[in-house]
Amino acid sequence: MTTDLPTPARPLKIGTRGSPLALAQAHETRARLSAAFDLPEDAFEIVVIKTTGDAVLDRPLKEIGGKGLFTREIEEDLLSGRIDIAVHSMKDMPVEQPGGLLLDCYLPREDVRDAFVSLTHGALADLPAGARVGTSSLRRRAQLMARRPDLEVVEFRGNVQTRMKKLENDVADATFLAMAGLRRLGMDAVVKSAISVEDVLPAVAQGAIGIERREADMRAADMLAAIHDGPTGQRLAAERAFLAGLDGSCETPIAGLAELDGGTLRLRGEILRPDGSEVIGDDRSAPIEDGAQLGAAMARDLRAQAGPDFFDWIAA
Repeated sequence: MTTDLPTPARPLKIGTRGSPLALAQAHETRARLSAAFDLPEDAFEIVVIKTTGDAVLDRPLKEIGGKGLFTREIEEDLLSGRIDIAVHSMKDMPVEQPGGLLLDCYLPREDVRDAFVSLTHGALADLPAGARVGTSSLRRRAQLMARRPDLEVVEFRGNVQTRMKKLENDVADATFLAMAGLRRLGMDAVVKSAISVEDVLPAVAQGAIGIERREADMRAADMLAAIHDGPTGQRLAAERAFLAGLDGSCETPIAGLAELDGGTLRLRGEILRPDGSEVIGDDRSAPIEDGAQLGAAMARDLRAQAGPDFFDWIAA
């Protein structure tokens, strides 16, 4: 284990986006590192980095570049040495990372479910035909249209607080948010109902926090190893291999969830046309150590089942 521990005079710099949720995740990372090494919290400095994804809120993500918009500037600062580690929501992370960076630390995963949030209705089934549901997620949009084609879907970007304000301003009648984010913000009270994963599969890696470092930084490697959650890493290895096999990004309606039971990993995945007109899914199990191979194989088979034109809309 490293003996070159950070101090208040030479703090380890933790890079993060500036939203309340991103800051909550950075503070959780700092608290875990502080406890693991018995260090004061001021031995860690939280550095807020503005990303393109946070700055441009008036257009859908697919129009301005997809998932990398939430990570590019942070990773540039990590490579330059301005920060030492970077804290990410794993569902925002592209499956490929820039050369020289490594993502091998995950905190214990939170609730993976989607939350139904509304000021006027208690559950998705309560919404009348023609009700407006706000979401910026292509996955949620496609899953919703597959189940309730009678509803209107409106674009709904911004952090949790911004989306709640949009509900108050009657931009939409309801929205979906991640249970994990609401829990981390202490906002469980806004949840009208949690949506079972048996009904709606979440985004790949939903509820998981990942911590990125420079590949050659052994001090960061040693420190992050002390707070890494192995089971979360095993689940994400399968889910992200599934995503990678589908060339997945924010531009693709893909859902996936891995769960552990003893020595077995169960992986469920689905791909959807963006209008919800077709949903193709699979459900398989394998030994935990074969999770990544399972994810890759499931992706390969779903692509074959979907046919060559299933994702053609992305290039349109």
